[in-house]
Amino acid sequence: MTHMLEAFLRSFALPAAAILVFGGCAELPPLVGPAAQACPACAECQQCPAPARPAEASYQQTPFAAIPGWQDAAFAPGVQAFGAGCKRIAPSHPLRRACDNLPASPPGGEHAARQFIEAWFSAWAVTSAEGKAEGLITGYYEPVLAGGRARTDRFRHPVYGVPDDLVAVDLENVIPELKGLRLRGRLEGNRLLPYLSRGEIESRTPFRAPVLAWVEDPVELFFLQIQGSGQIELNSGGRLRLGYGDQNGHPYRSMGRYLIQRGELALEQASMQGIKAWAAANPHKLREALDSNPSYVFFRQMPDTLDGPLGTLGAPLTAGHSIAVDPRSVPLGAPVFLATTMPLSSQPLVRLMAAQDTGGAIRGAVRADFFWGAGSEAGTLAGRMRQQGRMWILWPRGQGPPR
Repeated sequence: MTHMLEAFLRSFALPAAAILVFGGCAELPPLVGPAAQACPACAECQQCPAPARPAEASYQQTPFAAIPGWQDAAFAPGVQAFGAGCKRIAPSHPLRRACDNLPASPPGGEHAARQFIEAWFSAWAVTSAEGKAEGLITGYYEPVLAGGRARTDRFRHPVYGVPDDLVAVDLENVIPELKGLRLRGRLEGNRLLPYLSRGEIESRTPFRAPVLAWVEDPVELFFLQIQGSGQIELNSGGRLRLGYGDQNGHPYRSMGRYLIQRGELALEQASMQGIKAWAAANPHKLREALDSNPSYVFFRQMPDTLDGPLGTLGAPLTAGHSIAVDPRSVPLGAPVFLATTMPLSSQPLVRLMAAQDTGGAIRGAVRADFFWGAGSEAGTLAGRMRQQGRMWILWPRGQGPPR
């Protein structure tokens, strides 16, 4: 089996000792833009943890009074978002005692929320290994698409569930040094082959996977996959909530970068809105542009009772108060005080957030993806957000630097 895996890795030109998260949690990096490391991103899969790697951050304990905007910030919504994740915090976790002492809501309101934070936590400024205190803050959202349960002349594009022939291999079962990494492929006889790419999936009629819904616009479906979760507003009434199910194991390639390299868009046009406008004006070029990203995401139906999409922590995300982070530097579940600006603006955006999600492009110490909520307005804000910001992790008193 080890030799099979090594051969499989070599087929992707990836040495076993240096493999990245090949088809681990969903590889859903940049929403748009010229480079994966500096583009808006979405939250990746909701169920698998990021692989453990050395910390890339430095932490400096900071008095609350020295944090810009601390005195004027509202705390109650952020405390509620933190509390929504407490069910996912283990009894032995450093955050558990704070969770057990959450103030009742709404009694006490803002005053009780601030008292809670200042009594139970210390603030730690996050800087990169190079000493940089500022980093990239992008945005993501939950798309809402029109669709139906059955194919019609209007709704012709399938939203696929996880195909039965998709095989996932946890590499740590074969190579312990690869803990947290996963391969995806398909069996052909006794051979494990790479799974089908986006273009191969789209060209197969039929493609053998459950169809959860049918939607109208292939570009909207593409961005639904990038975001990793969403809702379908059914023509029969009601909504279908979708969460990340799995991914085909191919690396994400930015459509925005593809269009820039071919002279179809200028850098400043490569936003989500700009890509959608280009697609509407160039339907004859659209299929090739979509297939430039071989990554493909499959979904699963989520309970209607959820208040929001599930983040990596396993808790529903709170619009405007949940962020995706790099868990190598920011512990999942922790409150984070964020100081940035509104999209395409110098207007301050300073508030208490909860670190509840991760993302394929969310890599680095001072790096976060701001969850704006569901629908078109949230999508507009998310698509435009590419700001600089600072972060302070709130970690239980007496626990030392967050790890």
